[in-house]
Amino acid sequence: MGKLPNEKLQELLECIRKNPRVVIPPAPGYDSGVHVINENECLVISTDPCIGVPEEWFGWLLVNYAASDVALFGAKPEFCTITLLGPPKTKAKFFTKIMKQACSAVDELNMTIVTGHTGAYDGLSTLVGVCTAYGAVSKDKLITPGGSQEGDCIIFTKQIGLETVVNFVFAQRSLAERIFNSIRVFKLQNFIDKQTCVSEALLLAKIGGVHAMHDATEGGLVAALNEMADSSNLGFTIDLETLPILEEAQILRKHFSLSQRELLSISSTGTLLAAVNPKRKDLVLQKLRKHGVEASSIGVFTHSKKRLIQYKKKKKIFPKIAHDPYSKIMLLP
Repeated sequence: MGKLPNEKLQELLECIRKNPRVVIPPAPGYDSGVHVINENECLVISTDPCIGVPEEWFGWLLVNYAASDVALFGAKPEFCTITLLGPPKTKAKFFTKIMKQACSAVDELNMTIVTGHTGAYDGLSTLVGVCTAYGAVSKDKLITPGGSQEGDCIIFTKQIGLETVVNFVFAQRSLAERIFNSIRVFKLQNFIDKQTCVSEALLLAKIGGVHAMHDATEGGLVAALNEMADSSNLGFTIDLETLPILEEAQILRKHFSLSQRELLSISSTGTLLAAVNPKRKDLVLQKLRKHGVEASSIGVFTHSKKRLIQYKKKKKIFPKIAHDPYSKIMLLP
């Protein structure tokens, strides 16, 4: 379930013809592509599916998934396309409901919907949405996941487990109230609009010394950090004690008997990893917190290709392959 493993994805991409105008072609670890518009500007484009999320927020999440990926490359998302596909018995008013959610999200981000496709088809058993977002950025302001440099501090925003915990309280309300409590479940439902990193990505893009950004979506911290290291040809060391892990994610770990690797792989849409010049670390943390975004310094990128996680001064190998427990937690088949 989910993304193809990187080696399989690479095989799939080998048939794509190269074009000199495409400066960031499809590649593992890159959630957006980039092509030049003119001598000074690039267009950043990202497309994302949406499935199995809370119905009340489906359209909003659909737009923010793709818009976040564009913003992480330093470009303000300006336009998008929307595709909504449902099973044969899907009623027009249901599509309208989801489109109104998407329009609300687009308005919040000052974007415009350009085109799309809507329909009901045999072979589908649930609603599937796809959003493609794009925005322009000058070439010298483009940021990619592969821009990390040796010695860069690794900044993590918000908390590990954010997306999974919040979606869990919507999908499994009674179970969530049993293992958390009803008051906390109510509060967590109000965290769903944290599943975006558009504003903080654009904020970071304006601060000098931010060399790379990536969101910790499917595969969580494990997938995102390894992809940044792969793309930058670096290693890293992170400190387990500095990782901001949502308390309820720890509770889910115990309830579902998750391993440490699964906890670190837990899907956390809305969180962001940034590689930051150590001289700018304090400024970056200050700016994020001033704008109400939780942020922590969790480690450093290294010239050594080793990927390590430290706990109480003892180091061990950081997981290379993500095992995201999202489906297990949501009790999906």
